[in-house]
Amino acid sequence: MSQMVIHQRSDHALLGIALILAANLFFSFIDTGAKWLAVASIPALQLAFMRYIGHFVISTSLIGSGGFHLERFITPHLPLVILRAVMLMLATILNFWAVRYLPLTLTSTILFSSPIIICLLSWPLLGERVGPIRWVAILIGFAGVVIAIRPFDESFHWAMIISLVGAVCFALYSLLTRQLAGKASVDVMQFYTGAIGSLCLLPVAIWQWQSPETISDWLIMISLGVFGWAGHQLLTRAHGFAPASTLMPFGYSFILYLSVWSYVIFAYLPDKWNLIGGALIVVSGILIWMRELQRSAPHT
Repeated sequence: MSQMVIHQRSDHALLGIALILAANLFFSFIDTGAKWLAVASIPALQLAFMRYIGHFVISTSLIGSGGFHLERFITPHLPLVILRAVMLMLATILNFWAVRYLPLTLTSTILFSSPIIICLLSWPLLGERVGPIRWVAILIGFAGVVIAIRPFDESFHWAMIISLVGAVCFALYSLLTRQLAGKASVDVMQFYTGAIGSLCLLPVAIWQWQSPETISDWLIMISLGVFGWAGHQLLTRAHGFAPASTLMPFGYSFILYLSVWSYVIFAYLPDKWNLIGGALIVVSGILIWMRELQRSAPHT
């Protein structure tokens, strides 16, 4: 019987890993599509609106499939749910703005400083103790960020700061998601994610609107919202099959995917500083992950 239980847990963990790999593949499609359209001079705020309107339409259809009753859209944690949606919207806007000017490999590297930022902010915001190992990881990670963006080098671009602020917003979104886990339903959070982004960005999108010139560009723009909703669905389901401690290392597949698309579509290879900085950020994230595993392990 025990062997059967272990086998079932292993199968569930493998399914969770497969889902998070698929989720990151969808997220990589969003960034690649956003850069493709940004090069075609489609405004970042218009792209962000398309990312959220598709999400809003799908999530509204699902949450309303059993009838549009008001109680299905209400949660006692509504302020935090809305703040979470705002943080993700800001992260998306800043990321779409940055990819216009920066390689996908660099924006993805900067984005993956968010676990380091989460670790740093968990002390003042959540009251979690940050021990020596995690402080070392934080310092290594920020050294990686400095090496990747090289703020005092002539190659430095102001969009790197935009990308870094986006990583901070994404870290705050992740912390709020952690706080809301088990308190607000996934469908409600998905609905407000789409609704807040769509409503806030609609006026600016209308004002700045530029129609894509080709059918393929139209399809790419429409797909931003579909991939956004699907990626978050897969990500949520992945955490239902395996704990975050198991899934965390596979999150770095996002950088791998974007490295491939960056080379195949935009003929770009990262330079040595991007690689060194990215490696340090990954090492920092793995250190934080290993420390979390130790903390969550049962003590005998």
